[in-house]
Amino acid sequence: MKRTSRKSPQPKPARRAFSTDVETLRRIALSFPGIEEGTSYGTLAFRVGKKFICRMKEDGESLAIRMEFGEREILVEGEPETFYFTEHYRNYPMVLVRLPNVHPDELKRIFGNVWRKYAGKRLIESSGR
Repeated sequence: MKRTSRKSPQPKPARRAFSTDVETLRRIALSFPGIEEGTSYGTLAFRVGKKFICRMKEDGESLAIRMEFGEREILVEGEPETFYFTEHYRNYPMVLVRLPNVHPDELKRIFGNVWRKYAGKRLIESSGR
């Protein structure tokens, strides 16, 4: 009888905290044409035109950002230490992001997806993005 060895699965490497913060968020957001900084519910928020993109949560570390339900589910399942939602957001197309845990490039990708959805054809074409 042939013996097969089973290797125990290697533990996942610990996720590195990236220390993405509000200033990094601001730099990313304002790098997109037409973005306006303001407030929503008393916290920092960004819009393109009059369309809401995201806002900081009251805890000062979480960002509520618009996102399709399908993408949200993939992110929450794959990286629950970074992406999550509360019961309040269950029926809204948004995800909560723990800024210290998200890589700035990933945040820029997510922000860019929302920006492209709401920026409008002219703004997108004129920006070359």
